[in-house]
Amino acid sequence: MALQNRIGPAALALVATFAFQGAAQAQVTFASADGIDVDVTYAADVASIIQKNCTVCHRPGGIGPINLVDYDDAKRYARRIRRQVSNRLMPPYYYDNDIGIQELKHDWRLSDEDINTIVEWVDQGAPMGDPADMPAMADLPDTEEWSFTPTLGTPDVVVPSSPIDVPASGLDLWHRPFAPIGITGDRCIKALQVKPSGNAKGVVHHANSTFQLRQDDGSFVGTGDRATEYAMGKLGELIPDGVCRVLPADSWLRWDIHMYPGGLGTLAADEVIHDNVVELGIWLHPEDYEYEYKQDLGLYGFMEGQRDLLLPPNGIEMTEGLKSFDHPVRLDSFQPHGHLRLRSASLEIFYPETGRTEVISMVSNWSAVWHQSHIYEDDVAPLIPAGAVLVMKQWFDNTAANPNNPDPDQWVDYGSRTADEMSHFWLGVTHLDEDGYDRLVEERKEKAKIIS
Repeated sequence: MALQNRIGPAALALVATFAFQGAAQAQVTFASADGIDVDVTYAADVASIIQKNCTVCHRPGGIGPINLVDYDDAKRYARRIRRQVSNRLMPPYYYDNDIGIQELKHDWRLSDEDINTIVEWVDQGAPMGDPADMPAMADLPDTEEWSFTPTLGTPDVVVPSSPIDVPASGLDLWHRPFAPIGITGDRCIKALQVKPSGNAKGVVHHANSTFQLRQDDGSFVGTGDRATEYAMGKLGELIPDGVCRVLPADSWLRWDIHMYPGGLGTLAADEVIHDNVVELGIWLHPEDYEYEYKQDLGLYGFMEGQRDLLLPPNGIEMTEGLKSFDHPVRLDSFQPHGHLRLRSASLEIFYPETGRTEVISMVSNWSAVWHQSHIYEDDVAPLIPAGAVLVMKQWFDNTAANPNNPDPDQWVDYGSRTADEMSHFWLGVTHLDEDGYDRLVEERKEKAKIIS
C-alpha cells in the first residue's frame, strides 16, 4: 500500500499527459449565474484577457507567430485561440493545475473563469459587442526590454557574451566566452535574467553561466558559485528576500551557450543570425543588505556521477533520482530540463520517519521550447527537514505519438545536442540550520491560525 500511495499521483499524471495531448478537445463550460445564458462579447469580456495575457507576445515584433492586437485579429484566429486556451497550451506556462503547490510567482496560467469566458465567446460566434465597452490598451513594453524592469527597474549590471554568427543550418554549436562583470565587492543578487537579442531567441537552446576568478597568468578558476541557467522561453529567476545568492567580488562570467542552427519554434527558422549576443541582467541588493542564509541554484541529476539514459526506438521510459541533504533546506524554485522526448516531470518529497510521500509539483505537458522556473510563493515554498528525500521523476516518449519527436525510429542517448536527451532538475535551494527551519515552520503555523 505504501508503494501504491507513493507512485499513484505521478502515474495518474502520466496517463493524463497522453490523454491531454491527444486529439480530444478540452470540455469547458461557461459558469453563468443561476444557470442563465450569458452573452459574452469581445469588448466587454474577452479583450481585457487577451490584452493582459496574449498581446505582449502576439504583436508586431513580438515572439508570437500571430498578432492579437485588436478585435479583427482575435476574430480571425478565434477557433485557434479556443483550442490553445482550452487545452492550456497558451499562455505557455506548463504546470499542472490540480497537483501539488499552486501558489507561484509570475504564474502565466489563465484562471478557469478566463478560459471559460474565451471558450463561450468563440462558441457564441465571437461577437464584438459594444465598442464603448472596449478597455484601453495598456502600454506594452519594448520587445527587447528586460522582463523584470516593470517591477525592479533596469538591471544593475548587464554582462554580454562576445558576438558569434549562427548559421542557417548545420550541427549544434557551443560558445564559451569569458566576460568581466565589474563588481569589486561581494554582493547579494536579487534577480537574474538571460536575454538573447532579437531572433537569437530562436537559436539559443540554453545559456548557463558561472562565476570565475581571473588568475595572474590570465587563466580562470571557478568560485563554485553558479550565476544562472537559461533555456528557451525562460523568464528569469527571483531570489527570495532575506537570503543571498552571492555574486563574488572581482568575478568574471563564464558563458556556456548552446545554439541550434536553423532555430526551434517559429523564430529564426532557417536564418543566419549575425553577431548573436546573449546578455545576463543582474539586479543587486544594496551593499548593506542583511541576510541570514545563502541560496544557490543547483543541477540535480538522476544518478549522481552517472549519465545513464538510453531511449529505445518507439519506446517510453522513466527516470528517477533521489537527493537528500544533511541539513534542512527550503526549495524556492523547480525547473525540469530535457529535450525533445521529455513529456512529463514530477517532484516529490519522501519522509523516511513516517513513510509519507508528498507530491510537490507536476508538469504533465512539458515543452522543449518553453522552459520555466516555477518560483514558489514565500509562504508555501517547501520546507524540507534534514534526511528527507527529494524524489525526481521524468517520463520520455520516443514514439510517433510525441509531436515533438523528430524520428521515433532512432535510439536516443544522453548528450548535449538537441537531438540527444537529458534528465535533470534545476532547483533553487536555501540552505537552513535547525533553528531557522524550526522558526519558519512555527511562523507558518501562526499565519495559518490567523487565516483560519
